[in-house]
Amino acid sequence: MQLEQTLTKLDVGVLPPDQARDLGQMGYMQWLGALPACADYLAEARRARAVARPLAPASPAVAVFCRLLSLSIQQPLRPLPMVKTAPKRRGGARARRLQL
Repeated sequence: MQLEQTLTKLDVGVLPPDQARDLGQMGYMQWLGALPACADYLAEARRARAVARPLAPASPAVAVFCRLLSLSIQQPLRPLPMVKTAPKRRGGARARRLQL
């Protein structure tokens, strides 16, 4: 259930590369945080990648999510290339209303 919610939030279509990277990384962290403590990480990561992979060509954020999953499966004991972005103002409620 959590995987589907995460993918729904990630699958927003074409985004600039920086926004796609940020959104994909946040999606990975959300998915990871929702895993039960007793879960088999590799099995869950493979399942998530299999579900997300068909969405990746049309959504750069989902592609980033899939890439992070693939890297974590291939090299499970290495840190992932996560980039911490500087906080920035995005316009708040007014900007969200203008997007509609």
